[in-house]
Amino acid sequence: MKIGSGVVKRRPRASALPPFLFSSLSACSFSSTFSVIEIADHISFIKDVGAAEPPQHLSHLLKLLKTRGESIISPGAKQGLIPLAIPLATGSSGTVTALLRWPTALPGMKLPVVEVRKHGVWLLAKNVDQLIHRILVEEDAKKSLEDSDKLFDAATEAGEKLYKKGDLAKSQLSDTDVYLLRKVGLFPDVIERKVMQHFSKGDHVSALVTGEFYTKKDHFPGFARPFVFNAQVLLKVGRNLEAKDAARGALKLPWWTLVLGVKGLVSVQEVAQIAQWEDEQIEYIKEKVTEEGKQEDLNKGKPPAQIALDEAAFLLDLASVDGNWDDFVERIAECYREAGLFDISTFVSYRD
Repeated sequence: MKIGSGVVKRRPRASALPPFLFSSLSACSFSSTFSVIEIADHISFIKDVGAAEPPQHLSHLLKLLKTRGESIISPGAKQGLIPLAIPLATGSSGTVTALLRWPTALPGMKLPVVEVRKHGVWLLAKNVDQLIHRILVEEDAKKSLEDSDKLFDAATEAGEKLYKKGDLAKSQLSDTDVYLLRKVGLFPDVIERKVMQHFSKGDHVSALVTGEFYTKKDHFPGFARPFVFNAQVLLKVGRNLEAKDAARGALKLPWWTLVLGVKGLVSVQEVAQIAQWEDEQIEYIKEKVTEEGKQEDLNKGKPPAQIALDEAAFLLDLASVDGNWDDFVERIAECYREAGLFDISTFVSYRD
């Protein structure tokens, strides 16, 4: 596929700290291995390039990630990553923790925290506060005093607002996952773990109910993963027709949220097989981004701006199939410019 030419925007490094940063970091104590400039760089990037409001406790999350052993990386280090990601840190295994900048904000999903993978993203938390809260709960559950103190110190006043050490034990809830779901929020991996626990106990009814609960539209809007996981659950109990419908629902959402490679699914084609669409959906999308396909939409009366937005979404889907994001970046940025989303275009095309 020919990718259009475009200007890749670059941003100067933060040369001065914005005034509001001092108040947000005033209670933080930074070691020589963790620079205030690193935080300022991310905050200025989110504001100036991402055209979004930086999360209030982003500085505390960055420090937590650093304390856990992750390396803070430049927010513009987007080569090889889905272009909607704002990188935060990378782990020893090479995984990247990032914020996700949706082109258009989804309800309850402003800058969710994700783990970036080859074919897309895995949702870690709907927002920064939720992830901080979870990290502290799980650290408290380990009852490892030395490491726990380090993380609670890193969280500083944000941690005090979200979770106090010992709250998990005081709750008298049966396990950490139950506490997370009741007191912190919904997390994809926790829900999936609960489903598999029900199966291990032979409780297929509870597994099915939990799998269906996972897909409720208000829980993880815009994410296909709940639907494809539910399709696998339904297949497991022989409900193939319902599994087909769930897989089709997944393929109608962004493919880069399918989380391929987890629990057996390794390709869009395999999801399409469950949906009984084979390669039809991939071929349909390839057709939609051709000049003939776009002209057909124009002839049907679809506004040019919507056609451009659709093309950007289709190109993101196609890029996710092989994970070759960089080949599509310039054309995706052009699509957003054609749709009038100039801030998003600049953000998508930016590379350090």
